[in-house]
Amino acid sequence: MFNGIIFNQGIIKKIIKRDKGSNIFINSNLKLTKKNVGVSVSSDGVCLTLIAVKNKLMEFYLSDETIQRSKFKFLKIDDKINLELPIKYGQKISGHICQGHVDTIGKIYAIKKIDKSYLFDFEIIKKERKNLIEKASICINGISLTISKVTKKGFQVWVIPHTFKITNLSTLRKNSLVNIEIDILSKYVRNYFNEKK
Repeated sequence: MFNGIIFNQGIIKKIIKRDKGSNIFINSNLKLTKKNVGVSVSSDGVCLTLIAVKNKLMEFYLSDETIQRSKFKFLKIDDKINLELPIKYGQKISGHICQGHVDTIGKIYAIKKIDKSYLFDFEIIKKERKNLIEKASICINGISLTISKVTKKGFQVWVIPHTFKITNLSTLRKNSLVNIEIDILSKYVRNYFNEKK
């Protein structure tokens, strides 16, 4: 479990593709050793299990399910990845509860700089739009953000300068793809009321 507050990034250094999966290698400054093998790491919002680490190079295995549900099917060498270690018992949660289970891929429709902040406009597939709630939390590339407005094609979020600077949002452009995890509470509540009908 994560809280969507990003302090670290990594860079994709190697990708080994398989018939039904792939292994990726990420270079980062996360203080992980061989003793940490098996730990979960949020990588652009996807919960991955560390299978090896050597000289700051972390290795993860991606199943076909993970590849198909995330933007990782388009992953390239030198891509920047937002990284977060799982929250610990007693740790302050500054963002919101993020599981690392990506619901869908979003596409950037527009980015506008307004004063010092940035307004991002995202498109997502129709079947996921029903779970969007204005002012609810949403996880984008592992970052905890707030939906400022629900639109016909998706939603908008405001990004403050600090978040823009320390995450890979600063590398994105119109039509860039992102991993999206919709707030688990909104999904559970909707599912509960659908079952009561």
